[in-house]
Amino acid sequence: MKAHLQSLTVLLAALALVGTWAEAGGRVDVPFDAGNFSDPLTIDNPYWPLAAGTAFVYRTAAEEDCEVNDVEVTSSTRSIAGVMTREIHDRVWEDGDCDGDRDALLENTLDWYAQDDDGNVWYFGELTGEATTGCVPVDPGDCDSAGSWEAGADVAGIGSNAEAGIIMLADPTPGDFYQQEFYAGEAEDEGKVLRLDARVSLVSDNEIDPDQFTDCLETKETSPLEPGAVEHKYYCREVGLVLIESLHGGTERTELVGIID
Repeated sequence: MKAHLQSLTVLLAALALVGTWAEAGGRVDVPFDAGNFSDPLTIDNPYWPLAAGTAFVYRTAAEEDCEVNDVEVTSSTRSIAGVMTREIHDRVWEDGDCDGDRDALLENTLDWYAQDDDGNVWYFGELTGEATTGCVPVDPGDCDSAGSWEAGADVAGIGSNAEAGIIMLADPTPGDFYQQEFYAGEAEDEGKVLRLDARVSLVSDNEIDPDQFTDCLETKETSPLEPGAVEHKYYCREVGLVLIESLHGGTERTELVGIID
């Protein structure tokens, strides 16, 4: 009799544990509704605030070279899929001597974001230009524009429209996973929330104070279009994205080194 009771106790404990994990996270599908964006340009999600006029500077250290990434939250807007979105200007520069200089423009991109009434930050598309031999992307979309997409449109002529995705959840929970963008065969990034208690220490010379952050959100980003490519991103409250660790045939570390208000 005692053996049966012990078995039942173990079974109930196991079921309770399964229930706990089920509640802790899972697939998050938030239906897109253009009517749920009454103030879309105010992007104040604590993990990724994007106020117009703010600029972020990042530095990437790879095995062979370095890059500088300028991300500017502009005052420009664009209406996409019935929602007014905020335009972000993202430029990546070669830094051959790893001294912070901007030697040559490698990528020139416009991204569009908006925040819904629940606090989710949505990703509405990008117009990207990547340098090729003999071609410098002076304007977004120049040279190689592969990967560009816009919600509600078929910019590459593949026969189907792209869909907006969520880049930052209003209430992230470890285990949550979600579609960040979807344009079949062109842009299919997915995100997963790993933890909310990550500690981040920045090792590059930077203007950030403090250079150590606690209780940060760590996400894992993957794409079926790039098997084996993984990015771990760290977002800290009231600051935003502070660190990216990229794993794809090597390790790259991209750190926030400056914020301009």
